[in-house]
Amino acid sequence: MYKAALSALALAAVLVVANCGGGSGGYGSSSTPTAPSTGGSGGSATTVTISITGQSGKLAFNPNPATVAAGQLVVFKNNDTVPHHVILDDGTLQTADIPPGGTSAAVAMGTSGSKTYHCLIHPGMVGGFNGSEAQEPPNCNTAYC
Repeated sequence: MYKAALSALALAAVLVVANCGGGSGGYGSSSTPTAPSTGGSGGSATTVTISITGQSGKLAFNPNPATVAAGQLVVFKNNDTVPHHVILDDGTLQTADIPPGGTSAAVAMGTSGSKTYHCLIHPGMVGGFNGSEAQEPPNCNTAYC
């Protein structure tokens, strides 16, 4: 019970920090991405990096689906030429805009369960965790579908 409460508190703190960056926060933002942390002595010491490839649908993220343990840190590395903004489909976690070549702040997964996510800017870009595969939106006709 204590670990679950501590994980929830840590996740809430990460979300507050990630969403309070100040500035314009838009595409023209000049903020420097935060380097990923590899964790401390407690919990998982590895960070899962998910690459944003700039391709369509399920090919937009690699690996997809990614395997992530509860409390493990996740970062998204934008290898595309445009910004992306990743959000879990259940709304419990999201990144700030990730500029081209940038990396999101490290976020701790609150659960090891199956979750799906997508790019808020390009909803046709979909991914999942722990065996869960997101479905592309119906009638998607953008460059990233």
